Amino acid sequence: MDTEEIWTRFQEHMGYTDEEMEIFKSDPEKVKMVTETPEFVKCRVVAEVIESHGCHARHKVGDRFVMTGGGQLIAEESPKRMCMFALGPLSNVLPTIYERLITKSDPDLGRSNIVQCTDVGLDKGGWGKILMKVYVEKI
Repeated sequence: MDTEEIWTRFQEHMGYTDEEMEIFKSDPEKVKMVTETPEFVKCRVVAEVIESHGCHARHKVGDRFVMTGGGQLIAEESPKRMCMFALGPLSNVLPTIYERLITKSDPDLGRSNIVQCTDVGLDKGGWGKILMKVYVEKI
């Protein structure tokens, strides 16, 4: 697919006017994300539950929240009921993953790939909590 076709499809997908496309294209990092990073479409971001106790949504070890490389949740590959307190913290690690995909670096987050839902757990006055390991999966 040539660059012009990429831009045409992108504009249609985003619903941008020609003026909005010019604004978008004025940012070199955004241009690079669209034209030079096929990794976004070749991978998925997964947040897998590795610990769970007292989770009101009943998320259990092994549950996987699966997203596109661009961060959109793939509902049919994720639990039917999803707790927003679990999904929220994922937005903190996605920019780092994006940056690594853009620079064609290893998207593995190493020691910073574990996130916790925002509930503090019963022992701290909440209900329960889950921990998730976030990683990139190639398709």
